[in-house]
Amino acid sequence: MTAPDLDTALHAERAHHDACRAAFAAMVAGADLQVATGEDVSASGADAEVLGYQLRSHAKALHELPEGPLFFGRLDFAHGTGGAHEGLAHHIGRLRVSEHPAAPPLVVDWRAPVSRAFYQASVRDPQGVAVRRRFGWALGSRGDSADLTGLEDERLDGGSGNASGGGVNPSAGVGGPGGGIVAREIERPRVGPMRDIAATIQPEQDDLVRGDLAVSVCVQGAPGTGKTAVGLHRAAYLLYTHPRRIRRGGLLILGPHRAFLSYIAEVLPSLGETGVRQSTLQDEIAAGHRLTGTDPERTAAVKHDPRMAEVLRRAVYGRVAADRAEDLHIPEGSGHRRIAGRVLTEIVATVLAEEPPYDTGRERVRARIVRRIQEQVERRSGPRPASWTRRIERAAPVSACVERVWPKARPAEVLARLLTDPQELARAADGLLDPDEQRALHWPRPPRTPKSARWSAADLVLLDEIAGLLDHPRGYGHVVVDEAQDLSPMECRAVARRVRFGSLTVLGDLAQGTTDWAASSWQVQLTHLGKPDATIVPLTTGFRVPAAVLALADRLLDRLDAEVPRARSLRRDGALRVRRADGDLPSAVAAAVRDALTHEGSVGVIAADSQADAIREALTASGVPAAGPQDPPARVTVVPATLVKGLEYDHVVAVEPAAVAESEHRGLNRLYVVLTRAVSRLDVVHERALPWEAEG
Repeated sequence: MTAPDLDTALHAERAHHDACRAAFAAMVAGADLQVATGEDVSASGADAEVLGYQLRSHAKALHELPEGPLFFGRLDFAHGTGGAHEGLAHHIGRLRVSEHPAAPPLVVDWRAPVSRAFYQASVRDPQGVAVRRRFGWALGSRGDSADLTGLEDERLDGGSGNASGGGVNPSAGVGGPGGGIVAREIERPRVGPMRDIAATIQPEQDDLVRGDLAVSVCVQGAPGTGKTAVGLHRAAYLLYTHPRRIRRGGLLILGPHRAFLSYIAEVLPSLGETGVRQSTLQDEIAAGHRLTGTDPERTAAVKHDPRMAEVLRRAVYGRVAADRAEDLHIPEGSGHRRIAGRVLTEIVATVLAEEPPYDTGRERVRARIVRRIQEQVERRSGPRPASWTRRIERAAPVSACVERVWPKARPAEVLARLLTDPQELARAADGLLDPDEQRALHWPRPPRTPKSARWSAADLVLLDEIAGLLDHPRGYGHVVVDEAQDLSPMECRAVARRVRFGSLTVLGDLAQGTTDWAASSWQVQLTHLGKPDATIVPLTTGFRVPAAVLALADRLLDRLDAEVPRARSLRRDGALRVRRADGDLPSAVAAAVRDALTHEGSVGVIAADSQADAIREALTASGVPAAGPQDPPARVTVVPATLVKGLEYDHVVAVEPAAVAESEHRGLNRLYVVLTRAVSRLDVVHERALPWEAEG
């Protein structure tokens, strides 16, 4: 593209963006007006409330859309193809922008069917597209049209070759569709929260994003392949494509820890989706129980073992006592009605055989007792009114009988009794847990009451299992689970209970499993998650981690017990440096950080948990201010190795890899995670032997 042609094209695109900006401002104002008008709508109370909620939600989503360019691409469809879009041009952006709801859009939402060609069309399969155009925007642009600095055209119809302008080299950086602009977007500095990738989604990622709602999928994603971004964009796509079904059931994003949730918090709002619950599993299952206790390693391992599901089931249903059934006498007028203990025993046995949730079974027993009484009365006196049935249901003898044969259960009481009474535990664990495992579970000091118990993180999982036995928890239409390889079998069951009739997007990497119970097989993990037939899809093309860094991590991968496909990086930029500290580790770390600060972007200093605080203090003392993982975003952040999963930094300083490797049972896996957090540069600072060189 010649310079005059480029200037003309940029001028036209900036003018179009100005029109889009004006239309978007009108959309926001119109949404606010609809909210104000909707408050006076003539409708029933319930209808008005629903309408008001929908209008307010729409206005809220528009207001919360982060400032930025309104489009990032354009599709020019060829003439003579006969398709519905023949000869048309569509700008592609993060949400639909139009001057009027019925008017053709000025910008098409990236999730719309026509937009798929932006990600999938190629010279071999142009899908009716003549030209795919990508736009280059100034770094940090808030959406001013003057920030549109370049564009890049890719001809797919057999015409003349690609054309680019604005200082973009289409052959530089990352390969694949889009050339230089895509490379520049992927490689630009990571400062602040995670960004969306709507402008750079690759074909294999797009296939996962647009997968069927009814199909659960597991993404085995090597470092830097974009699995987390794919999961979030899939959530946004499902909300767009199936709004009623998803909104009715709800959509849940589960992350490994709160620092990770903070990091991804702005992705969905940037795509126009607000109000999605983003949580950790621990927060999701807490149910008001305070986490104040800790477990020895052995105890936690037993509590997370899948055999505990059957132990708890026995503990709950072991409370049912059909043998305690006695004749039931109900006062009725001047006489009474009687149900024999034998009949009550039959009722309880029949309900047990139906295997309902415990609380449902209790109410079924009550209902069938009342029905027997009603049948006796109606044989003599005819049909009874509903008020009579309600009175019998609440009658003291009936309630006492139900409590005797099917006593009320509460999760905290059931678990406290199980963990404090060796005989109760022995009955429930017979043939499942050996004596040593039972002793590991036993509380040496029973709490005065269940409310005063010091519950551990593993106890919360057991409490949730019991709660699920009593009654089914609220289900979601779709759940996205990140870092799923670290879930224990019992934690997987907690997730499965929340998506019994919905679908899952499971994200993870078996090589990055760091918990003692980390999965070694996706097939086994998916069975625990209740979706054994989920499709397992590997992502192996890396766009984030430079090839030199990934090559170093692969040397460590050879020592991990993880059968995963190796990733290949399309990044030929980046740098790797290994520094020996020579007796002064803090000074060597400070020097590495100072070198990193001469480049653009974020700096993550990652150390073993036992060293992180000391490293941060040493940096501050040397005049390099450093934030902690819970602090607001800063240029330099010191992060304990156990909290870095899912995060990324332009420059990573990995401190003393041997200390990370030795800090926990799966320390080598943790170190693999640490080494693959770098987007552009990795500095390894060490005094001791490097783990990947320890055995030659």
